[in-house]
Amino acid sequence: MLIKTIHNWQIPESSATSEHVFLNRRKFVAAAGFAGIGLVSGIRPVLASDDPTAHLYPGKLNPAYADAGRKITPEALNITYNNFYEFGTSKRISKAAEALVIRPWEIAFEGEIETPFKMQFDDLVKKMQIEQRVYRHRCVEAWSMTVPWSGFTLKQLVALAKPNGNAKYVKFETFNDPEIAPGQKPSLFGGSYPWPYSESVTMEEANNDLAFMVTGAYGKPVAKSMGAPMRMHLPWKYGFKSAKSINKITFTSERPKSFWEVLGPSEYGFWANVNPEVSHPRWSQASERDLETGEKIPTIIYNGYAEQVASLYDGMKDELGTALFR
Repeated sequence: MLIKTIHNWQIPESSATSEHVFLNRRKFVAAAGFAGIGLVSGIRPVLASDDPTAHLYPGKLNPAYADAGRKITPEALNITYNNFYEFGTSKRISKAAEALVIRPWEIAFEGEIETPFKMQFDDLVKKMQIEQRVYRHRCVEAWSMTVPWSGFTLKQLVALAKPNGNAKYVKFETFNDPEIAPGQKPSLFGGSYPWPYSESVTMEEANNDLAFMVTGAYGKPVAKSMGAPMRMHLPWKYGFKSAKSINKITFTSERPKSFWEVLGPSEYGFWANVNPEVSHPRWSQASERDLETGEKIPTIIYNGYAEQVASLYDGMKDELGTALFR
């Protein structure tokens, strides 16, 4: 007898979007009420003629990640409500982000790997197995959304880079171009963020099946406001760990300090695992606000993905227990 295990983050199949609708982009957009999004948001939709990789999306829906247990957040909200400090501290940076030039886009691979190399994004993505996954996203600011991402597993990228035995961490860096990104210009008051934006994970985290390199969303190439042409998404961690617009990947033997860890070490730790029991110094993490409905929802440890990732942190109680975010 086949026994089906229901994960704590799943909802009944009867409540989920049917597969034939989800896989059909036109029907999916219409069913979700996204028609006319370009007119509503002021952002021109991505066309196949704009992007030579557009035909790769949405990719085959991975049945293991077809349902994140919550309704998918409307695209119109997702592409116009973003933390992308390169383009400003407001969440309404979508129009400013259109200045980002993503063709050509070169990605450098460096550090503890067999041979350092560079590769154009369009060449890279064609080497990968593109699939679609629906993931929760939980921001450290205590709001959340659910997104149908397209892309490939981070472990595929690790395999491509061929790290050597000295590699213990993977560091991701974004672009640094003050000419197009106003947030990267020196402050009028003499201060500055530590650009470029960077984030890091352990090799074990990078090789976990959940770790995902996003190149698409909502059935097409990912929007510039969401981190085009390639960003990371780690659904069990707070959103700031998911670096956007990545153009450099470095394998290191020592743990790097990331962007927010440098700026606010008392508030933003390296691990950043979602934990409702550990409050931010300025607010509780026990609940989160759904971006679409405004409903307050109890936050779940590891954002509901404990079954897949909790084992990564076995034997680390002392370090994780003293860190702000387990």
